[in-house]
Amino acid sequence: MAQSRTLRRLAFIGIPIAVFIVLAAIWNWDWFIPLVQSKASAALGRPVTIGHLHVRLRRHIEVVADDVVVANPPDWPSGDPPFVSIGSLTIRAEVLPYLEGRGLILPLIGIDKPRVYAAETRDGAANFRLATGRGGSGGPTLKIGDLRIDDGDARVLLPKLKTDFDARVATHGQGEDAKIVVDAKGTYAAQPITARLVGGALLSLRDQQHPWPIDLELANGPTKVALNGTLEDPLAFEGANVRLRFSGPDMGLLEPLVGFPIPKTPAYQIAGKLNLEGLQNIRFDDFQGRLGNSDIAGSILERPSGTEVNGKDRPEVTLNLRSNRLDLTDLNGFIGGTPGRATTANATPQQREAAAKARASDKLLPDTPISVPRLNWADIHLKYHGAHIEGRDMPLDDVTVALDVVNGRIAVHPVTFGIGKGRLVSNIDLTPTSGKTLHARADLRMQNLDVSRMMAATHTFQGAGSVSGVGAIDSTGDSLASLVGNGNGQIKMAMAGGNLSAVLVDLTGLHFGKALLSALGVPEQTPVQCFVGDLGLKRGVLDFNAMTLDTGEAITNVDGDIDLGKETIDLALKTDSKHFTVGSLPTRINIGGTFKDPSIRPGAEVAARAGAAAGLAALFAPLAILPTIQFGTSDADDARCGELLRQARASAGGKALPTPRPAASAER
Repeated sequence: MAQSRTLRRLAFIGIPIAVFIVLAAIWNWDWFIPLVQSKASAALGRPVTIGHLHVRLRRHIEVVADDVVVANPPDWPSGDPPFVSIGSLTIRAEVLPYLEGRGLILPLIGIDKPRVYAAETRDGAANFRLATGRGGSGGPTLKIGDLRIDDGDARVLLPKLKTDFDARVATHGQGEDAKIVVDAKGTYAAQPITARLVGGALLSLRDQQHPWPIDLELANGPTKVALNGTLEDPLAFEGANVRLRFSGPDMGLLEPLVGFPIPKTPAYQIAGKLNLEGLQNIRFDDFQGRLGNSDIAGSILERPSGTEVNGKDRPEVTLNLRSNRLDLTDLNGFIGGTPGRATTANATPQQREAAAKARASDKLLPDTPISVPRLNWADIHLKYHGAHIEGRDMPLDDVTVALDVVNGRIAVHPVTFGIGKGRLVSNIDLTPTSGKTLHARADLRMQNLDVSRMMAATHTFQGAGSVSGVGAIDSTGDSLASLVGNGNGQIKMAMAGGNLSAVLVDLTGLHFGKALLSALGVPEQTPVQCFVGDLGLKRGVLDFNAMTLDTGEAITNVDGDIDLGKETIDLALKTDSKHFTVGSLPTRINIGGTFKDPSIRPGAEVAARAGAAAGLAALFAPLAILPTIQFGTSDADDARCGELLRQARASAGGKALPTPRPAASAER
């Protein structure tokens, strides 16, 4: 009986063992390949094939898949390599923590001989866009231990971006000393690119107690990028403590790297802190550096996933910038001009040549077409303040800009220039039309512009007082030059009180004696009773309906026009003395030429004419570079100007002046 029970116990234990031994002898894990392939293909939306499958059951599960291939999309051109191929993929997983609800722990992911072929066709189709969807956040937590990559290689081919480079990927060392190293070489955005990325130990990519170190050096043509620091969660792109540095001859070359349009600039060098809040917020904070002859500082926030417009997930960029010292030529690229000067530090030979060519050109206003499609790349919000504008010939002291580009529409609200104690304030709206042109509307207010500051920029004249006014412009064009050349609007401005250097008035009346005193450095002042200007802008021609200056010595009337499209000047000045002056020969003075090369005829003595021409050249150039300025005044009906207006209407050869209107009713 006891023997029978023993036999039954041996059978109970032995039969399962025997069955297990038999199954182990004949079991083939490749039987599960169709199931695994089906699940992987459904998850990636792409055919996935596996050559062999091995499973080892120990205190953890180790799965080894050989000859793994992720195919290209079904309609992809034949003959190209597959999207991904892996010689051998090893994954170790701890089962007990997963069953206990502590998440999925993968002590090891080993990838041997991975090959990646990431490519786009010329029509924009890509083999690397996988139909994986967006998973929720309710799944199990994932903790990766050791990631080992041996003999990895990637080829990236993007014809639309003129990009073709190879990257070698491998890990070195084990445990806490392990590093991942990526070396890339080829072309990116039609420029040679070399890059080296060294990442730290991958024992726990999500372990916030041990931030993941990163060191990147990249050269894309002449552009240099350096990034070093740590990431608390590199898988989610969060918790960055990283220093980022950019340098190069032109910020416009950064456009392919940052993903939004940047105008041409002179040579730059900036460095700041990179902060990552996942892929939703990328911040470049507290950066400082140089831009040409100017300093630059501030912060930039980019939201790669912005507001969806017309079915497109539009990026959004917010910039808060400032400069203590600003050379306005460094910002010429923002209005389509050539940035910098031939003498700008660190300029390339090509940039010096371009600056010299722009300076030698007989045109002042840039005619580079504005690329309307580029305005739709991102929504951009900019605030900028330049505390001090450099330049002896520039009557502008500082500048403040608030600008928004939304859905391709540019709104400047406002741009403000300081002139002494006064301000020049303009609001500008640029809206893309159905073609490649823009519809521009702008208004401007002159708020007590400092005459002494404007006269100081001529290095010839002196003065005191202030000028005020308002105005507007409406135009259509594809460049700054064409917008100005097609403009319609009105200018009104006035000055009451103050004084001007006597030479400014005496030269127009050929008062030889006083002009000689001024030329000898003995300036005289003449009081300004009133100055009134009423100008009309029609199809780019600025017509001087009336411009009259009443001083203690004489009344000067200005007649003629300025063609903003052709950049030519055709003005006549006539001065009538209020009393007889020895040496005074009343006559008309004609001012002609171009914005860059104004001329005065006939002249007085050569020295006086040369001095006046230099003064006018310095005066007209800054005014011409602000073509959207339309002046007006709420002071036009000042009591001191009433008699002046009456005399101007009655003056021989003078044009009839319209009845002055307050600023609120001025044309806009």
